[in-house]
Amino acid sequence: MSDRIPGPSPDRRSVLCGSLAASAALTLGGGAAAAPALALSGRPRAAWGVQTGDVTASSGLVWVRSDRPARMIVETSASASFRRVHRHHGPLLGAGSDFTGTTALRGLPAGEQIHYRVTLADPDDPRRTGEPVLGTFRTAPARRRDGVRFLWSGDIAGQGWGINPDIGGFRAYEEMRRLDPDFFLCSGDTIYADGPIQPSVTLPDGRIWRNVTTPEKSKVAETLDEYRGNFRYNLLDHHVRAFNAQVPSIVQWDDHEVRNNWYPGQILDDVRYTVKDVDVLAARASRAFAEYVPVSTLHARGGAAEGRMHRVVRYGPLLDVFVLDMRSYRNANSPGRQSEDTTGILGAEQLAWLKRELGRSRAVWKVLAADMPLGLVVPDGATNVEAIAQGDPGAPLGRELQIAELLRFIKHRRITGTVWLTADVHHTSAQHYAPERAAFQDFAPFWEFVSGPLAAGGFPASALDATFGPERVFVRAPERANLSPMESPQYFGEVDIDGGSGELTVRLRAEGGTVLFSKVLQPGRIGQ
Repeated sequence: MSDRIPGPSPDRRSVLCGSLAASAALTLGGGAAAAPALALSGRPRAAWGVQTGDVTASSGLVWVRSDRPARMIVETSASASFRRVHRHHGPLLGAGSDFTGTTALRGLPAGEQIHYRVTLADPDDPRRTGEPVLGTFRTAPARRRDGVRFLWSGDIAGQGWGINPDIGGFRAYEEMRRLDPDFFLCSGDTIYADGPIQPSVTLPDGRIWRNVTTPEKSKVAETLDEYRGNFRYNLLDHHVRAFNAQVPSIVQWDDHEVRNNWYPGQILDDVRYTVKDVDVLAARASRAFAEYVPVSTLHARGGAAEGRMHRVVRYGPLLDVFVLDMRSYRNANSPGRQSEDTTGILGAEQLAWLKRELGRSRAVWKVLAADMPLGLVVPDGATNVEAIAQGDPGAPLGRELQIAELLRFIKHRRITGTVWLTADVHHTSAQHYAPERAAFQDFAPFWEFVSGPLAAGGFPASALDATFGPERVFVRAPERANLSPMESPQYFGEVDIDGGSGELTVRLRAEGGTVLFSKVLQPGRIGQ
């Protein structure tokens, strides 16, 4: 549980090099015009790299994108030499899914390093195959003593700060890759579909920020192809592709995958949009998300995304990750002062699901992966609130009522080991919630940790709402809004669960290798 940055093992490093060689056409200097559709070899290419998602002790998902119609074939092995392989036949990739595809791997050994290669075959001539793209990941442990270590953050390519070749692109991804975690929890705002990227931006000190640009990132996303282009944009960064080839992810969404501060049923008053119905935009964004992100509960059938974002990813005896969706089921943004609110931010059905799954969990630690913070005030305009807290320090009102119900349930059911992780507010902080400081007191103390952005603008610290008694034990945030990554470091968090003691250590990290804050939590407790 030291703060040193371990390097990847030789096998993982060799896999990474092979993956990058296969995707050399996508470089920061090459720009977006060198997209893989221009390949002249006549064989399918997977120049966008590979990804794995929702890995458990026995399963996982592998993602790829082709430059043309192709059959996806995945081979897995216990060694980087691929002397013995198990073949998994994947889907036919075509225009209906933007040539993306996901293959489910099942029956994997627990707690093992899995090496895989993805081959794309011509659907009319299976002998014509592209160069394999390599990746690797670790399955979740079956034994408690093996421990678990993962990273989390969010907020990628936001506020006009895109891939800057002058600073090496999304550098934080390379730093996270070197930490070699078991997985990465992406806490939402995986893209900024409402945030156009300009070729250059002049900073207050006169320096010039340069962006890699693409047509789809030149305006707000409205069409399905424009949403797809936002996901492709992040994959232009070689650090992102190298990270994806080495570290599996658990991904959730928030608002910027669709549009800032959106909620179901919203009608836009925004001159940038010709499509005003947010439900139409959300359906297109959801389909693009399902095509580009390997999520176990989202399945693309006949080109239409089905399923749900909220899910539990069980990562061995030490950890269950409860991935929440605070966007799809919420009510309209408002001042949040209503005394009754059965919809809240989760919706009644998702809240019932969460209670049920928390009650069933036997993991030592239950991470509640929230795409928005609990006690930090996130405004939407002059009077409405975007998250949960609305600034009134008294008894729960509005969406706070649903959170109060959940916290009461956790206490009365004596559910141990709950920890809240989030991003969204573009700074990093640690909040401890305690009933003796709160207006609502029927809950057990808990911690909430915030980390981000990963590749976006930095913002000042949010105000606290005293309803649940938060105390901000640590915060690092800029003094003014929307500082570029050249002016303010990017942030990500690390969670290290010791297999011997069961202790959970949270470290809040800044780009550059600095550990800003560390907190050790003890296992088996209802409150911390």
